[in-house]
Amino acid sequence: MMIVHKVSGNMRPLVCVFTMFLLALLSSNTESVAVMSVDMGSEWMKIAIVKPGVPMEIVLNKESRRKTPVAIALKENERLFGDSALGMAVKNPKVTFRYFQDLLGKRADNPHVKAFEARFPEYQLVKDEHRETVLFKLSEELTYSPEELLGMMLNYSRSLAEEFAEQPVKDVVITVPAFFNQAERRAVLQAAQLSDLKVLQLINDNTAVALNYGVFRRKDINATAQNIMFYEMGSRSTICTIVTYQSVKTKDSGMQPQLQIRGVGFDRTLGGIEMDLRLRDHLAKLFNEQKKSKKDVRENQRAMSKLLKEANRVKTILSANNDHMAQIEGLMDDIDFKAKVTRQELEDLCADLFNRVSAPVQHALSSAEMKMEEIDQVILVGGATRVPKVQELLLKVVGKEELGKNINADEAAAMGAVYQAAALSKAFKVKPFIVRDAAIFPIQVEFTREVEEEDHSKSLKHNKRILFQRLAPYPQRKVITFNRYTDNFAFSINYGDLSYLGPDDLKVFGSLNLTTVKLNGVGESFQKRSDYESKGIKAHFNMDESGLLTLDRVEAVFETVVDEKPEQESTLTKLGNTISSLFGGGSSVPETKENATDSVQEEDEVPTEPTKEEEQESADAADKQKDKEKGTTATNEEEEGKKEEEKSEPQEEKEKQETGKEEASAKAPEVDAKKHTAPKKQKLVDDIGVEQTLNDIPDFSEEELKKASKKLQDLTERDLNKHEREKAANSLEAFIFETQDKLNQDEFKQVSTTEQREEISAKLSQASTWLEEEGYAAITKELKDKLSELKKICKALFFKVEERRKWPDRLAALDSLLNHSSIFLKSARMIPEDDQIFTDVELGTLEKLISDTWTWKNETLAEQAKLSLTEKPVLLSKDIEMKIGALDREVQYLLNKAKFSKPKPKKKNNTTKPENAEKNATESEEKIIPPTEESTQENASNPEPVKEPPVAEEKTEIPELGGSEADATSQKPSEKPDESHKTEL
Repeated sequence: MMIVHKVSGNMRPLVCVFTMFLLALLSSNTESVAVMSVDMGSEWMKIAIVKPGVPMEIVLNKESRRKTPVAIALKENERLFGDSALGMAVKNPKVTFRYFQDLLGKRADNPHVKAFEARFPEYQLVKDEHRETVLFKLSEELTYSPEELLGMMLNYSRSLAEEFAEQPVKDVVITVPAFFNQAERRAVLQAAQLSDLKVLQLINDNTAVALNYGVFRRKDINATAQNIMFYEMGSRSTICTIVTYQSVKTKDSGMQPQLQIRGVGFDRTLGGIEMDLRLRDHLAKLFNEQKKSKKDVRENQRAMSKLLKEANRVKTILSANNDHMAQIEGLMDDIDFKAKVTRQELEDLCADLFNRVSAPVQHALSSAEMKMEEIDQVILVGGATRVPKVQELLLKVVGKEELGKNINADEAAAMGAVYQAAALSKAFKVKPFIVRDAAIFPIQVEFTREVEEEDHSKSLKHNKRILFQRLAPYPQRKVITFNRYTDNFAFSINYGDLSYLGPDDLKVFGSLNLTTVKLNGVGESFQKRSDYESKGIKAHFNMDESGLLTLDRVEAVFETVVDEKPEQESTLTKLGNTISSLFGGGSSVPETKENATDSVQEEDEVPTEPTKEEEQESADAADKQKDKEKGTTATNEEEEGKKEEEKSEPQEEKEKQETGKEEASAKAPEVDAKKHTAPKKQKLVDDIGVEQTLNDIPDFSEEELKKASKKLQDLTERDLNKHEREKAANSLEAFIFETQDKLNQDEFKQVSTTEQREEISAKLSQASTWLEEEGYAAITKELKDKLSELKKICKALFFKVEERRKWPDRLAALDSLLNHSSIFLKSARMIPEDDQIFTDVELGTLEKLISDTWTWKNETLAEQAKLSLTEKPVLLSKDIEMKIGALDREVQYLLNKAKFSKPKPKKKNNTTKPENAEKNATESEEKIIPPTEESTQENASNPEPVKEPPVAEEKTEIPELGGSEADATSQKPSEKPDESHKTEL
């Protein structure tokens, strides 16, 4: 938006105030509009933002790189991130933390934790006795959890995004691996909470990649389904995903593109870091063979860190070359290392890893129940897919002519996630793209109840009900109804059948038990509603956009028969309901929690206690479950949702609909009779108390969260204070060196005496000595005070030099304005009396102002000439600017008056004039000089146009004044319109 205005001098302060207010209003409305995404990989982090004027952009870090290493160095008084921390990893690997995401949501006895300790022996891991997870131990008093380290990285990513966006950023979408379970996802959310970020969604990284692919190919998506396989091999894991793209019809927006996750296969430990570790150990073996020392390089943590860095570099180069030379100067004991590595050697070292390349493909096809012939294209994602052997083996498995490489393998997930962030944010409007993600692991509800056998004996029966099948779409709500409980009871939420995972994956997966739920108040509710018919205890579950399952509420639902009201009262009620529907909604009964509309898909009611007939038909039910696993549950869910709506629909509304149909049919009388005899029912709902206990990984308590947040906040404040101190020290040091250099320059020598320069030089030398000897321990305030002291000593010298630099331009501008003003005054006085638009007072004021300005200038220059160069000047640039401003305002006032003044009407004479008289009159009118060029253009629309006079030697043309300093040196009047009063917003 641009606002351009041109106003007189008297109105400028008001316009400036209004402009500042408008700017403040706009800035307040757009203060926190930008949203960001973070693709937090095991080795690299990519950040993307969306802000007004910037649709989707990758954030550059402080080194102007598009990706940042996920590394944190925690020294005693310093904290480093990214590339700086990566450099510290070689010098001090104990305090540089990497690959800590592998420990999120895992107990201390998890095989992943043991493998992490074996790969990175430089870290000291201890057990958190409360949560049974692991902590990184730096000292006896200082430990950090993986969530805290991840929170630090997220906070750092936020600072990079805010610096890039130049505004605060708080809303974020974070990518997570698709195989993250409930405990791992909660751990990421807790880390974001520690960094004070508002998580709009945790999106699976494979889903983010698929969204990025679909958004940029929206035109290619139609009603015909397209099946795309994304094979993503990153630093730590491999995920293969089958996605179906298709246009579907929506209720609100018509036909829209949709992606649906159909199948997923993964390998948690197949990635680029495994290849780096194999190559690192190979290089260590070569070094031990080359050197004559008895020391083993594998026992030196610093040397092994150097070898891991070199292994990563060599692996990258071998992707494009058959061989390369690995070399490290001073690897250990000042011994250099140099060895040739071939691509074949790397492939032999990783032969067992390459044998696992095809497994995720087979698992993805199996889970989707599809064949490879149904896949239209296979697209590579992730940095490790650049290894030639991976591509070679994958090409054989998929049986395609080529592999797709038409997306950015590094940035696709970050760009897809930031598109989702913009879609979820209220500040942006994006084209809809429907995303139907899939739950990788099934979740079920388990409960035990007492049953009576045929011999009247009682026994306990354990029941299981599936909440979400494997690859069930989400977000989605589910309802389970417990029909045979009349008192308090408990049930469990656990993972379902995970037999499709291997034994090693099951061990890494952790606890299969999620939550134990205890219900309170069931018995009291049944006692209070003893006269009502029970409709069961309903538990409402929600799997949100982040793939997290929550128990929203538990309710006891009852029904009772109510007496019919008189016809007259019923009519009034219907009228009231009609009016209510116009303003509130279409329901004829007060909306309860049971029939409330949710923001996600309709709630599906899951039967909990099947009848004997249902048990006999278990085979058919199993077939239906298989159909759901195929991804065909969308239609079934809609049908079940409609059935649930029909169940919860008020009886009176049903009567209205059915009565309308009866009137249009021939059997209306019979149906009417039935309808009048049908009783009306009222539904009542009681909230049930819920106590939940996490069984997998306990969350941080409120006290622990506050403590961890304060720990991170203290580190952030320490970093800011350190940065502020370094900035103050650098400013002091720079001022000392720059001023010492200026003392030797001619323009500074001219305006100062030798004694003055020696005094300043002595002060500078003292400050420099203090900075070298004591400055390292000085606080920020001491450094700033020392700088202020030096600036105060040098203030007079710098002032004299600065004034002399400004004099030429300021005086030239004043001379130009005085000349133009004089010409303007002379031209204004030449206007005939009948057409004069200026008063004598106005012209007299301008004349006096010009005269006074000339007098001030001449007297001040004469007084300045009497002073020596080392004395304080009396000719000040600010005084010159004040004189220019006063004269410019007065002239602009007169110019604006001339611009907006209307010409005086001509006196009409009824007597007939001779032809020569008319000609003379016309010539005399042509000699009238218009006050400005603008007024000439305005009068061009009059019936009697005024012609522009030719240029005369008397310089009668009125110039445009108030120009910039650049044209002030020219004595020729400016021909361009004045633009000094235009304000751009």
